[in-house]
Amino acid sequence: MTEMFDARKDQAATWFRSLRDQIVAAFEALEDSQTTGPFADLPPGRFEVTETTRGDDGGGGIMSVMRGGRLFEKVGVNWSAVHGTLAPRAVAAMAARKDIPGMAEDPRFWASGISLVAHMRNPHTPAVHMNTRMFWTPHAWWFGGGSDLNPCIEVAEDTAFFHNVLKDHCDKHDTTYYPRFKEWADEYFYVPHRGRARGVGGIFYDDLCTGDWAKDFAFTQDVGRAFLPAFTGVTEKNRDATWTEADKEKQLIHRGLYAEYNLVYDRGTKFGLETGHNADAVLMSLPPEAKWT
Repeated sequence: MTEMFDARKDQAATWFRSLRDQIVAAFEALEDSQTTGPFADLPPGRFEVTETTRGDDGGGGIMSVMRGGRLFEKVGVNWSAVHGTLAPRAVAAMAARKDIPGMAEDPRFWASGISLVAHMRNPHTPAVHMNTRMFWTPHAWWFGGGSDLNPCIEVAEDTAFFHNVLKDHCDKHDTTYYPRFKEWADEYFYVPHRGRARGVGGIFYDDLCTGDWAKDFAFTQDVGRAFLPAFTGVTEKNRDATWTEADKEKQLIHRGLYAEYNLVYDRGTKFGLETGHNADAVLMSLPPEAKWT
């Protein structure tokens, strides 16, 4: 399985990096086109790009972060391709949700993906998260990912639009995917200690391995392709909306909820920190400013 998957790993890593490049270019174009509103006199935001490395094991990635833009208050778009040996704690965490015979004896792994979180200036423009990834061991492989919208002030029309774009891309592959993965997102992005969801959901899936690698990869690519039309449609509609100090207060408090979720529950955050990836890249999802009351 190791030799057979070398080309597939390269193909997946190349796709995730190309998606990263597309999104970075699209976000900078959105900054250029933000010519009205209270921050229009600022220079358009640009990404700071940093190469990252992964501890004593292999691989690394690209961390791209924009701060203080006209439209984006903070946004990170990260790509990585890493490999090494899973620590016993990480092996145990995986075994708790997926039976992988042989992993304890041979805990080598490879993983690649793109991860994105955007926190917006305008409280009427929702924050958003997206990631897609492939994971490989000598004993198994799978894909995972999804995207979800996180408004502090929900607009039903925007929620429906975002979900409809995701559904259209899912339905091209399997009409059961959207309802299954929407329900999974509703469960995954729930914040138990607050008794509420962190946003209005989207789709989430993990451990996707039908046995047909090309089919699962094609679906994961379409999850990535769905992101820009879903997000930019909502963003361009709301980015010039007038907001009040009360709206900003709601945004800051909602960001506190987002930070709590990512630090306490998010599987990707835990995996990245436990496997020695660059901490700044792992924690780029945290908002630039938040508030607790």
